[in-house]
This record gives sequence, structure tokens and C-alpha cells, in this order.
Amino acid sequence: MAVFIIANNPLARYAVLFAAAVFLVAAAQAQPTTPPPPPPPEMDCNGILLTYNLDRRDKIRPFVAAPDADAQPYSFRATATVLNSGTRALRSWTLRLTFHHREILVQLDGAVLTSGADLPYNTTADNATSFSGYPQTDLLTPIATAGDLTKIQATLNLVGTLFAGPPPYVPLPSALSLADPSYTCPPAINVSTSTLSTCCVLTPEAAANASAGDLEAGRATSYLPRGAGDLVITYDVLQAHETTYLAQVTLENDALLGRLDGWELSWEWLRGEFISSMRGAYPRQVGATDCVYGAQGAFYKGLDFSKVLNCDRKPAVLDLPPSRRGDEDIGGIDHCCRNGTMLPKSVDAAQSKSAFQMEVYKMPPDLNRTKLYAPANFRVSGASPLNPEYACGQPVRVTPTELPDPSGLASTTLALATWQVVCNMTAAPPSKPPSCCVTFSAFYNESVIPCRTCACGCPASPAAACSTTAPSMLLPPYALLMPFERRGREAVWWAGEKRLGVPRPMPCGDSCGVSINWHVATDYAGGWSARATLFNWEGADVAEWFLAVAMEKQAYDGFEQAFTFNATAMGNGTTMILMKGREGFQYLKRESNMSGVDYPVAGKQQSVLLFTKKRSGGGIDVVGGDGFPTRVLFNGHECAMPQRIPSSAHRRRLVLLWTTLLVFMSSILLVLSLL
Repeated sequence: MAVFIIANNPLARYAVLFAAAVFLVAAAQAQPTTPPPPPPPEMDCNGILLTYNLDRRDKIRPFVAAPDADAQPYSFRATATVLNSGTRALRSWTLRLTFHHREILVQLDGAVLTSGADLPYNTTADNATSFSGYPQTDLLTPIATAGDLTKIQATLNLVGTLFAGPPPYVPLPSALSLADPSYTCPPAINVSTSTLSTCCVLTPEAAANASAGDLEAGRATSYLPRGAGDLVITYDVLQAHETTYLAQVTLENDALLGRLDGWELSWEWLRGEFISSMRGAYPRQVGATDCVYGAQGAFYKGLDFSKVLNCDRKPAVLDLPPSRRGDEDIGGIDHCCRNGTMLPKSVDAAQSKSAFQMEVYKMPPDLNRTKLYAPANFRVSGASPLNPEYACGQPVRVTPTELPDPSGLASTTLALATWQVVCNMTAAPPSKPPSCCVTFSAFYNESVIPCRTCACGCPASPAAACSTTAPSMLLPPYALLMPFERRGREAVWWAGEKRLGVPRPMPCGDSCGVSINWHVATDYAGGWSARATLFNWEGADVAEWFLAVAMEKQAYDGFEQAFTFNATAMGNGTTMILMKGREGFQYLKRESNMSGVDYPVAGKQQSVLLFTKKRSGGGIDVVGGDGFPTRVLFNGHECAMPQRIPSSAHRRRLVLLWTTLLVFMSSILLVLSLL
């Protein structure tokens, strides 16, 4: 009866449903609830607190069978933080993570790879992967900011792929640390299952530097000192407006003997910037397509993008030719327009610097004249295969550059903001052969010690009669003027004349485009002399060439002067003599066909160098080897050296013969005097 009444009474049905809901809520409240897991405990750190947290990982294809569980790929998301809990500002922070699960990074936020490498990035390429803060490069102190986390903490978000076994194993890096040498970081510890942390503290030497520990170092107006390297790039903001700024980029070649021909500079815009105009340089590719169809075109609706120079995220910029130096539209910048040639300061300080200017448009949220950020991931290369390779760091905010007043007054103008990028030459890989070689000869030996076999590389497909391992053959001096094809026949004839062996098969050539002959010309009581001759077997002239030879200390100290070449002892802890052509002789001509001979002849330049023995302390042995260089560099490139010096045995035989004759004549005179 009760069921019938409830079924036919709507009000009764609603009352029952309400009572049931109240009962269920009460029952749920009566059940014990599981509290959320507590956050990982924070380390007690009065320095720089570093943390790494694996947020999640998900199995992705291809799926791997159980025996190869460690080869199973997973996508992962992780967060790394750098928190300044100390008393000193951390400038241009760099975090180092040592991955060991073959992590491949595909996305970064809050930092860039210090090496400037592109994504995706395989972390197995380095022992530790370095990340530089961007755009938040500096972390101020809690004291100077009242503990404002936005100013004392930086967060790096990572997305990538790793290879590891299944859960519950948690794949974490094996180490995390700061790259700043002022700090020491103990091994990281697990503060939770998925979190690593360490506290980096100042070294005793850095802690003793009281000047870095005051409040001034915690303010945004303090900067890192300027760095030094083989090539230094300075990024100066000269003028700033709400949506645009004028930047000047300067490249300085500070390498002792490094040379750069046809430089190309590239970087990466990380905040949507684009180049409106340039002076002193020009982009390799001109066009605004990426802006028109991108966020820039949507924001700058009234801008005529047909006049915009470049909208590439990674523009590549080239120097202008000398003919454009006076161009009012794209030239007119000091140190511009030399076809990208930069000589070392030791050779020509005036040609060791290049510069250009560009107008840069900004994008939201940087629409403020004080919101200024330098681009990242700078790269430098040269047009010539002989140019060195450079590895560049990330931009570092430094003290503003002092610029000469444009009106010509005796005053200086400070840049609004300045960043510095330091690049250093990387060591040439072992597989890369030299581009030049050296031959030795001397007045006391008729033969020339040639460049060694395959000194600059072996032929790609050597002929059957060419050996890549046979030692090179001695040459008559005049054979240095002949190409190797003709020189080989002369070497065989010379071997017959001097009763020397002839290897079978014959050795391959040296394959060097430039060779340098060093000839010890004289040796006398008060001094000695040498002759340096350059041969260019290439098909192009070598402009603004320079040559550096490293001598033994006694010989170097005795250097006096050179003829035909401008030569100077470099000093600065080296024993190198630097030579270059005098005015009118700066070009080493290319190989050419001379009338009267049936073979091409190398372009040649020659000079005699004089040395004294007065400053050697009497300890120099010119003939014994002190008269020959230990290293030779042409245009900054190391040349292959001979494996021996000319023998003085022939000279010793002559000395012995003359000594015997003198003794014999003296004996005859003595006998005659007794008669």
C-alpha cells in the first residue's frame, strides 16, 4: 500500500529522492578520505637551490618486447628550477643536467641550450647538457627583492623522449649543477621519488670577494664583467622605442693568429622579432613572407611589409663588398664592407673588426622601450673551407658600451643596453688535413727535404704507381718551382745522381695548395740568415696573407730584420716571428703558365731574414737544428712540417778534408823549416 501511494504521488517521490541524496552525502562524509600527497620537502639552502622534477612520462610507439625493456621509448615532461636563496645575484645562470637515459629534447621553455644547438637535441652528444636562462637570465637576491619569486627563481620546462624500463622505476638525471665556477654543488639527492635537488654554495675564494656580496650586486643595474675569446660579438641597443629599437652588432677578431674570410653571422629570434632595415651588412635571404602570414602581420596591420627586409626566425647576415662602403642607403657604417675579411689584431688592427646596424621590430608583450632582449643562439662561419670553426656561448648582459659622440665632440655616448657573445675556435677534427706544408733546405746540403707524402691529404683514388705510405723523395732545389707531376721525374733523376734509392711504387704528392720553403742561407761567427719562400699552387690569389714561424728561443731572441716582408717578433709569451707582404705585395698570386716552360708555375714571394748570435749566449746551433722553425702557420692554419732537417754530414766531410789538408801542409812546412 505504501509503495502504491509513493508511486502515484509525485511529491512523495521527490521527498524520497531528496532523503536518499542526503543519506549518500552523509555516508560519504563519514568515510575516511585519503589526503593529497604532500609536496616534496624543500632543502634548507642558503645558496642556489636546484631542483629537477619528472612530472610525467607516457609510453609511446614503437612498443618493445620485455627483454629489451630499457629500449622502450617514453615521452616525458620535466621541470627544473633555479632558486637564488643566497646573498649574491646570479648573473646569466647556466644549469647543467647529466642525463643518462638517452634523452632527446624536443621542446624547451624558460631557457636555451648553451651550445646553441637546434631541437630536437640528443643529449648523448655531451657528458652534461647545459641550459642558459632566457629570457630571465639573472636571478636577484631575496634581500634585494623582499623574496619576490618572480625575480629570484627561474623555471625550465622540458619535453622530450627517453628510453627506460617500466614503472615503478623513475628515470632521473644522474647529476645537476651550476656552470658558474664561483659555486660548488654537492651530489644531488632524492627529496621525493621523482625529484632531485642540490644546494650550490659559494667557493671559499668567491665568498672572500666582499665586493660581490653587497646590496648593489643584488640590483638589476649590476652586470657581469666582459669576457674574452677568439671572436667576440657585441650587441648594442643604440635607440629604443615602444615597438622598435636600433641595434649595432660588432664582431672583433681577438685570436692571436685566427683569420676569417667571408664571415656569415646568424642568430635566432625567440620573441617574434623581425628586421626592418640594415646598414653595413645584408641578409642572405630577403623577404617578409613569414611575417605576412604570421603573428607579426596580424599585429602590425598598418605596416607595409613589402619594405621589411627579413622575417626569418634564424636570419643569416653577410658583410657588404667594399664598393658599398659609401652607399647612403645600406653602407656608411664604420668597420663595414670588406667582403667579410677579418684579420687578427697582430696583423692589422684596423681590419680586425666588422660592424653593422639594423632596425628591429618587437612583438607583444615587449611593447615597451625598456623591454629589450638580445637574440640567442649566435653562430659564425666563413666562406672559405680554410676558415676555423667557432663555438659560441649565449649572450651575456654586460656594462653598456661607450660609443664616440656622432657629432664628433670629445665625449662618449652610452648604449642603452649591451650583450656580449664569446666565440672560440674549435679544434680541427683529426680527419681534417692541413692546407699547407713546409720544406727545408740549407746551404750545406744540395738536397731539399720535401713535404711528406699526403701531407695535406691523399688523392681520392691514387693511381697504381702512387704509394700513400712511401716516404717522400729528396729534391733538387729547382724542383720546388715545378708541380708535383713534373717534380716526381726530377726526384728520380736526382736519386740517380746522388745514388739514392727509388721506392716502387713512387710516393703520392703532398696535395697542399700552399707550400713554404725555409732555407738556412748562411752561418757565421756573429750571426746567420734564412730565406722564406711562399709558393701558391691554388687557382686563386691569396689576399692579405700572413705567415708565422715559431723558432727555438735562442734563434727567436736573435731575430733582427727581414727584407721584402714586414716582419716582427710577436712576444706575448710566444717565440713566433710574424711576416706579411709589404704594401703592393699583399697578394700571393695564383698558379699561372709562364712563357718558356711547359708546366704551370706557382705564385711566389720571398724574403731573407737576418739573425744575430749576440743575444743567444753562444748556445745556438744553427746547423744542428736551431736554425729551423718548429711550427709554421699560414693565414692562421697549422702547416705540415718535414720529419727531418737537412743533414750536415756533407759539410762535416768537407771540414774534415780541409782539416786534413791543413795538417798535411803544416807538416810539410815544419819539415822544410828544419832542413
